[in-house]
Amino acid sequence: MSKQILLLLITFIINISCFAQQDSLNNKRLAAVIASESIIYTGTIVGLSQLWYKDVPSTSFHTFNDNQQWLQMDKIGHTVTSYYVGRAGYEVLRWSGVSEKKATWYGGTLGLFLLTSVEVLDGYSADWGFSTGDMLANVSGTGLFVVQQLAWKEQRVLLKYSFHTTDYAAIRPNVLGSNLSEQVLKDYNGQTYWLSANIASFLKDDAKFPKWLNVAVGYGAEGMLGGNDNVFETDGVYYDYSPTKRSRQFYLSLDIDLTRIKTKSKFANTVLGAFGFIKFPFPTLEFNQNGGTSFKGFYF
Repeated sequence: MSKQILLLLITFIINISCFAQQDSLNNKRLAAVIASESIIYTGTIVGLSQLWYKDVPSTSFHTFNDNQQWLQMDKIGHTVTSYYVGRAGYEVLRWSGVSEKKATWYGGTLGLFLLTSVEVLDGYSADWGFSTGDMLANVSGTGLFVVQQLAWKEQRVLLKYSFHTTDYAAIRPNVLGSNLSEQVLKDYNGQTYWLSANIASFLKDDAKFPKWLNVAVGYGAEGMLGGNDNVFETDGVYYDYSPTKRSRQFYLSLDIDLTRIKTKSKFANTVLGAFGFIKFPFPTLEFNQNGGTSFKGFYF
């Protein structure tokens, strides 16, 4: 599915985005960034066209309402994707010496540009369509990055991701993943998305609060074997898992902002930055939409 490819793209881009910023424009670096982004963008669009849309009939441009699917977990995935591709776009432009404001606008909107292109391809596909819900999520992710960068010149509130395996994937592996690498991308039951706020960045410079410690609120869902319901057909066999409850969960936890931990090693700083989108495991309070509350000593 296209969302998986885009999430893989994030992993690639974020690993080249953690270079030291410089104040003067470096034309060679900028040329390399533009060339690399052009190749990645072209490769993504061509790859999707050949591998994802090739065998799907084309139609006239149309919209598609999938706002109720997967209890909106896929929408949050779009938001996170747009945010991090934009953040990576900003970082590589600053590494090239592009001004703060231009890097924010041109780099920070890279995720929105890429995801809009994919939505347009969906709009001409008979199996899908242009999703206004996806577009709203894309705009939200880009907006979260751009607004913070314009207001504070830093990201005080991060979007983060965590994952744990579930039993649901074994029931429908062709949709939710047959192995761990697939499940990380496909099994929404095991994914949790977080808003992680750095408290120290909102306090005075002489405040004693640890600069690396965040407070995070999360959202997840479970009991999902299909987009809209738990009734499906596989290889001609009909399955009805309607008794399985689909439910939302909300979480409250602490977190570590790895991007604020600086070492003397450029390599170590790059590694910390590259994995900064992952929520750090901490004790967590869970609030279930059915009214239940539980404490988890270790949650990821």
